[in-house]
Amino acid sequence: MSIGNSPEDERSFQDESQEARPSVGRALQQARIAAGLTVDHVSSATRVRIAIVHAIEADDFAPCGGDVYARGHIRTLAKAVHLDPEPLIAQYDAEHGGRPAPTPAAPLFEAERIRPERRGPNWTAAMVAAIVVVIGFVGFTAFKGGGGDSDAKSQVADGATPATSKSASPKPKKEKPAEPTGEPTDSAIAAAPQDKVTVQVSAADGRSWISAKDHNGRMLFDGLLKKGQSKTFQDSSKINLILGDAGAIQLYVNGKKIQDNFQPGAVQRLTYTKGDPEAG
Repeated sequence: MSIGNSPEDERSFQDESQEARPSVGRALQQARIAAGLTVDHVSSATRVRIAIVHAIEADDFAPCGGDVYARGHIRTLAKAVHLDPEPLIAQYDAEHGGRPAPTPAAPLFEAERIRPERRGPNWTAAMVAAIVVVIGFVGFTAFKGGGGDSDAKSQVADGATPATSKSASPKPKKEKPAEPTGEPTDSAIAAAPQDKVTVQVSAADGRSWISAKDHNGRMLFDGLLKKGQSKTFQDSSKINLILGDAGAIQLYVNGKKIQDNFQPGAVQRLTYTKGDPEAG
């Protein structure tokens, strides 16, 4: 006869239906126990707080802070306990009203391009016209100078001294400036203000939702960053970041590249200050 279960005994009751599919939290808990892992082990491996791990295993997703974070935590915990995260995310969506339609990113990043601008003088056309005039004048001078040489030769043959004429010297061509590279140059790193914190977020390996706040909690940006796009944030003392898919993001803090091996699909909360690139 069993007197009672120990606190470590997390096995399901024997009278549960074997055909019923377990909930998302229950499935994660059973996989964790089967892998011989404790909540502390999972929290250390995923950087998800212990309280949130306990809440998710109890099917309480409110501490996650929203559906986006909940899906990210489910994906991270499933990988840590060797489960396929896709069925669990599909089950979560089915139980919580379905996956919401993605917010179109075009209004976020193209609003400034469609803003009407006042047209100024067309200096390009004026410059092209001036260059054409100069080239024509130089060509005419060269042609006329060729005829002058024949006259000079005839004068030399007659014993006369030819007049010395100055040849038009061609204008030096301006070198085309070098194309900017994706990596920050040494001058850009040196130009980073020492009395401020500057954070550049680049979606190098895919798209990701990001959120950025300053030291007063004021929202600087909250939206989707497409692959190849980047955002730069600056504050007098501190920048707070939330990365929806940290594995797709490359960070530059105060002009220096941050070498963090973030996992794809992992949600990361980061804080950077003037003294970084050490993570806050």
